[in-house]
Amino acid sequence: MFVRPQFWSPLLALMVVVCCWHSTAAQTPASPESVKPPNIVFILADDLGYRELGCFGQQRIKTPHLDQLAREGMRLTQHYSGNAVCAPSRCVLMTGKHPGHAVVRNNRSTPPEGQWPLPDSEVTMAEVFRSLGYTTGAFGKWGLGGPNSSGQPLKQGVDRFFGYNCQAHAHSYFPSYLWDNDQHIALENHPPVNGHAGFKAGQDVSDPKNYEQFKGQDYAPDRIHEQALEFVRSNRDRPFLLYYPTVIPHVALHVPDEDLEPYLKLGWSDPPFTKAGGYGYTPHFTPRAAYAAMITRLDTYVGRLLQLIEDEGLSENTIVVFSSDNGTTHLGQEVDYEFFESVGELRGLKGSLYEGGVRVPTIVRWPGRIAAGGQSDHVSGFEDWLPTLLELADSGAALPENIDGISLAPTLLGMPQSPRPYLYREFGGYGGQQSIRVGNWKAVRQQMNRGNLDIELYDLADDIGEQHNVASEHPETVARLAKLMTTVRTPSQEFPLLPIDAPAKRK
Repeated sequence: MFVRPQFWSPLLALMVVVCCWHSTAAQTPASPESVKPPNIVFILADDLGYRELGCFGQQRIKTPHLDQLAREGMRLTQHYSGNAVCAPSRCVLMTGKHPGHAVVRNNRSTPPEGQWPLPDSEVTMAEVFRSLGYTTGAFGKWGLGGPNSSGQPLKQGVDRFFGYNCQAHAHSYFPSYLWDNDQHIALENHPPVNGHAGFKAGQDVSDPKNYEQFKGQDYAPDRIHEQALEFVRSNRDRPFLLYYPTVIPHVALHVPDEDLEPYLKLGWSDPPFTKAGGYGYTPHFTPRAAYAAMITRLDTYVGRLLQLIEDEGLSENTIVVFSSDNGTTHLGQEVDYEFFESVGELRGLKGSLYEGGVRVPTIVRWPGRIAAGGQSDHVSGFEDWLPTLLELADSGAALPENIDGISLAPTLLGMPQSPRPYLYREFGGYGGQQSIRVGNWKAVRQQMNRGNLDIELYDLADDIGEQHNVASEHPETVARLAKLMTTVRTPSQEFPLLPIDAPAKRK
């Protein structure tokens, strides 16, 4: 419409200018400085098996929130933990180095509290993201360096820490204290429950009342969860990295009665774990119900965390990863992995480099960027998370040198990605083991500490359960993978892999 000059007022002129500015702004991308980097939430379960979530095939244990997370994101069906037990697996995750280059390659305690420490020279995920302006928090079980060591979380890039420093301390869910940054915070457990306590002489193990002594009042995972939620609230206006290495469902079987009750009503045949012979963690009158209840409680924590992220308006700009540090425990009297079919068709449990010990349930969600309801069988491992998260945060230039990880960003974002050249694992514990996967071929060595260097070969395309050793039928493949097992690693003085490394001399 034509406007006559006599009607052209200053007010009308201002309105036209504003409209034009809005039109231009809508077409102009925001400058990099105005875009907030994505928040990162990495939730790590402890000893959760490949088939122990509903979205990965579990039939008995209820995990509605994690199942919903899978519907909203992508399931990684061939993702491997860093190693077969806790500390070395977490070292791979934090440093992006596979077990043949990682500093920590086995569990090793450093009394009076803690595990073998990460040295100052190692660059962790927390350090990298803090250098990019992220606030970093770790809530749960650390296990990469005692309170006064170079590996303690506050010296490895973590701004806020709350939980257990030491793996052994984390065997109890009702301890006397937790760590609040570098200070003790007392819990109201009078007395605390030792994670390895047992019955006193003469106590009747058939009387459920005698199991009450293994219950406390102040449940440590609740305290840890509260602090993780507060971290989100406190940092909603700045980018944050929330590392949440929960202790659940690692034994001991400690869970509040309100979580236990729904599973007791199912009427499972559930013989008590009495700790006969004195081996294991604290007894429980209904161990099957307890284990299921622990996983469901973890699921509830995840649901509350995701709801808070939604309530704070952060969901669209938050990458959520859920995984486990290794497979289900081998302590079958406490955790009935056959009843729950915890690793399904896979072979092996915690402590094993067979698939069941290291293939873990993994989910990734980033609304609007990672397609909902997706699934990928791309082979990947814990060493890949550091480069992946940096690329997703558009900060790939900050990637430390000499890491082994390969970014999964193309796979997560629905783009083509070449198969990784190999996935290597070694573990000096449980007899000494080595494995390498190239394509669908997987080579495994067992009982190396006894001098065994024989290689088992499995074709995972046809034999996911690793039941048919075909090494004798494919000698050229065996020779090729045996050579790779040598060339992709460096010896470790502190964690030698016998017999191919010389044992370290103890000072």
